[in-house]
Amino acid sequence: MRQSEVKELSVEELHEELTNHQTKLADLKMTHVLSPLENPSEIKKIRRTIARIATEINQRELD
Repeated sequence: MRQSEVKELSVEELHEELTNHQTKLADLKMTHVLSPLENPSEIKKIRRTIARIATEINQRELD
């Protein structure tokens, strides 16, 4: 998810996306522990998306 896509979402949608991505990250980490992922860079992408969403939520709270 790109930053431009994150900025278009409402606060409720941001919280929902944050929860979904955190769940997906936990699942991927667990899967990776049990057997190596075919594409381990997916974990990195999801972590960055979570950071983008969290940053946008914080910026909106400050404004």
